[in-house]
Amino acid sequence: MPTSFDLLYVALFAVGFPLYDALFGWPAYARRAQADPALARTWLWSTSMVQAWCFVGLGVGYWLYAGRPWSALKLTLPEGWRLAVALALIAAYSAYQLYSIAQLRRDPALRESVRPQVAAVADVVPHTRSEVSKFTAVSFTAGVCEEFLYRGYFLWALAPWLGWWGAAALSTVCFALGHAYQGWMGVLRTGIVGALYALTVWLLDSLWPAIVLHVLVDVFGGFMAWLVLRDDPPAPALHNGR
Repeated sequence: MPTSFDLLYVALFAVGFPLYDALFGWPAYARRAQADPALARTWLWSTSMVQAWCFVGLGVGYWLYAGRPWSALKLTLPEGWRLAVALALIAAYSAYQLYSIAQLRRDPALRESVRPQVAAVADVVPHTRSEVSKFTAVSFTAGVCEEFLYRGYFLWALAPWLGWWGAAALSTVCFALGHAYQGWMGVLRTGIVGALYALTVWLLDSLWPAIVLHVLVDVFGGFMAWLVLRDDPPAPALHNGR
């Protein structure tokens, strides 16, 4: 049964930190971006990864302290038909995205057609080849940490009061609002994707397929954003306003 610490922990990562980030984190990033956009992105990605792993570390530490089984968080591999479905989903999604990348690379008109969508998140996606590798680390962190927090710990902690579906709905809302920097359309898209991750966990009775899919979504998304943004000239750094 969840304790008061569990509920406080969920409130901290699902409400408290996103609010702090909106009030202080993003303004700090915006100030850095005025001086050097590329350096600001690196700072943003680095701090985001450290923060995410710290939250996960806190949750894992308390989970071990409480002596709870990992199966309660669905951190067990799917079996039987669920494993087959998980592998098929991952393979199908990867094949589709690889096909989309091939199309995007050779079709300038297609890149222009998706440019408005990429522009909405241009501040947080890679602009250069070297940034793609950095963003891959960010994608891995987001896939592991956000699924552990939102589809793992959050659902486990709130399900006794809200039921599984109620907890999943609230988790999806919090997850989407945590991406408010993408604008309201970004919040809507993130909410839909978050709901799909929750459905994946429910269907396959495991967090691991959702983790893998989440990592792939971010990795492929970052790579495709780079394919679009690499056509743009680099933004000049202002360096202390000079």
